[in-house]
Amino acid sequence: MSADGLIVVDKPGGMTSHDVVARIRRLARTRRVGHGGTLDPMATGVLVIGVNRATRLLTYVIGAEKSYTATIRLGQTTVTDDAEGEVTATTSAAGVTDEAVRTALAALTGEIDQVPSAVSAIKVDGQRAYKRVRDGETVALAARRVTVSRLAVLAVRRDTPDLVDVDVDVTCSSGTYIRAIARDAGLALGVGGHLTALRRTAVGGFTLAEAATLPELEQRSPDVVSLPLAAAADRFFARRDASPDEARVLSHGGPLAPAGIAGPYAVFGPAGNLLAIVSEREGRARAEIVLAPA
Repeated sequence: MSADGLIVVDKPGGMTSHDVVARIRRLARTRRVGHGGTLDPMATGVLVIGVNRATRLLTYVIGAEKSYTATIRLGQTTVTDDAEGEVTATTSAAGVTDEAVRTALAALTGEIDQVPSAVSAIKVDGQRAYKRVRDGETVALAARRVTVSRLAVLAVRRDTPDLVDVDVDVTCSSGTYIRAIARDAGLALGVGGHLTALRRTAVGGFTLAEAATLPELEQRSPDVVSLPLAAAADRFFARRDASPDEARVLSHGGPLAPAGIAGPYAVFGPAGNLLAIVSEREGRARAEIVLAPA
């Protein structure tokens, strides 16, 4: 069985995130596997996988800033806001200028209120929105405040008559839908839009440079963990080193004196072992998750 830790996977197209988790369970020979942020089947790139006790870190990974490269196609609208859905409307984008494209995308940068795609995993009255849409319902989701900190136009291509393809580089907060950006840009330009390609290049500090493909992980099985638990926490969080007395208190769930570190942060024992993820409130440093072995 694999050790506790994280794996940065380069997810291939055509698989769901759950498909990848199922594959890692087999390779790692453990049921305790989860992922840190869903990628649609069409999407490729960074998918952070937690194994064994490291699954408890995934809550924080899910909330991390993410980066993508993507291609927006202007001139067509689809039911899913991406290339996997049926085309529902076509309007020539031949008259849309490069300047208009850049202006429309600039308006979608910064803090924005974004309506997620109706075909998303968001639950509506206990059922996934995408299932309601597939069952023939009309689903209206509430707008959410998200932050798009970078939305750079890499290229504007006119390779197909009446269509404009826009390659972009995006960095955004958790919960941002890149296909909703494509939809909203097309709406603003009056020609419709959807996403034809999406590759996640980073989650927090985890990037494609350290990502392994599934065939590479097959070769390493069962030793598939690339970042052991302590190293993963040290990469992702600010660090605090505990004295032996502090380590004893914390490992039993007790609070520590505050250290003035913006949390959550990782606390390590004298031997370098990860004890807990801690945040400071009401004048005490309290464990959110205790990770020291029982």
